[in-house]
Parts: sequence; structure tokens; C-alpha cells
Amino acid sequence: MKSINSKILKALVIADIVVILLSIIFFDIKMLWNTQIGFVSASLVMLASMKSYKRMVDARVEHNIITIDDTRDTIDKLEDPYDLYSEEIVEEPEADLAEAIKEEKSRMKKNRRSLSETLRDTKAALSLNRIGAYVVLVLGFFYLNRHGYLMAPVYILALSVPMFVVVFVLIGEKNNQDELSF
Repeated sequence: MKSINSKILKALVIADIVVILLSIIFFDIKMLWNTQIGFVSASLVMLASMKSYKRMVDARVEHNIITIDDTRDTIDKLEDPYDLYSEEIVEEPEADLAEAIKEEKSRMKKNRRSLSETLRDTKAALSLNRIGAYVVLVLGFFYLNRHGYLMAPVYILALSVPMFVVVFVLIGEKNNQDELSF
């Protein structure tokens, strides 16, 4: 995993150098400000998100928490989300309505998640790294807008470049692993 992170970081640095050179050679300083603030803030968001989700997945694996129901395939879940047309029909005896409601309420209480479980699962969304990266993104936008440097198309393009770089590195790494497995 360390090699993937280093490859992503190297690719981001190379892409940033290319963006800097293009901005300096062909455009003005406003373009450079837009591209750098957009690129750096988007890169921070991507890296922080990847790190927090990795930490969340590692914690789930460590605690053996499985959240996916593998008993039904994806197409079946999409076509029949409530499992109404299941082939396994279980005939239930007629039950009293009040009794059935009580059973359902007790089952719902059993499935209710505790506060600690909810907090453990939201650590990825609420990690300080991600929040800090989003703060940098918002403050960078406000800085550009307040000083009259904001060029929206350039800024949006600069925000999207790190996403494409990370996706291409991950796809390239997956293809390399597929070639090694054969």
C-alpha cells in the first residue's frame, strides 16, 4: 500500500509541476493563483479522504464488521429491493396484528446502533484531515474571490486534475497487478 501512496504523491507532484509551467509560460499570475489553490486544495481533499477511508476499512477488518449482505446478487437487489418475489416463500401462520407489531418493534430495537458504533463509523467523514482539507478548499476559494483573482473555469479545471491523476494511477496499478497475476 505504501508504494501506491508514493506513486500517487509522485504523480500529483509531476502534474502540479506541469500545471505550474503551463500557467507561467502561457498565462498570467491570476491563472497561476487559480491553478495552484485549486490543485493543492483538491489534492489535500483526495489524500485526506483516501487516508480516512483506509483507516475506517482497516478498523472494520480488525473488528470483523461485515456490512454487506452477499446472499443476494446486485441485479436481484435492484429489481426486488424488498425481496417480495423471493423463490423461498415461507408460509407464516396467522398472527395477531398487535403481537406482530410488538415483535417488529423488538426486532427494530435489537438492530438499533449504539452511539459508539455510529461514532466509529463516522470517523472517516469527520476526520480532522478531511475537515482541514475542506477548510483549505473553501478558504482558497474565498481568497481568490475576495481579491478578484477568481477565474471559475480555470479553478474548476484545477480542482478536477488531481481526481484524474489519482484515478489514472489507481487504474495503472490495478492493471500492473492483473498482469503480474497471469
